[in-house]
Amino acid sequence: MFNDYIHAAIAQATYEFLADDATFYGEIEGFQGVYATGITIEACRKELMEVLEEWILLSIARHLPLP
Repeated sequence: MFNDYIHAAIAQATYEFLADDATFYGEIEGFQGVYATGITIEACRKELMEVLEEWILLSIARHLPLP
């Protein structure tokens, strides 16, 4: 169930190529503070998944609502 939630959220992620430093930026609307960068879109997606997982666990530990 946890993995399903993460994959559903990642499916909603948006990515942008940042030409000034040739990296990718990704974020998920509704998950404040969850963003990542990477030198490839796959590296960005992997980092975004890790950030999201940590954000979810912290939210659960603090009894905060999840989107």
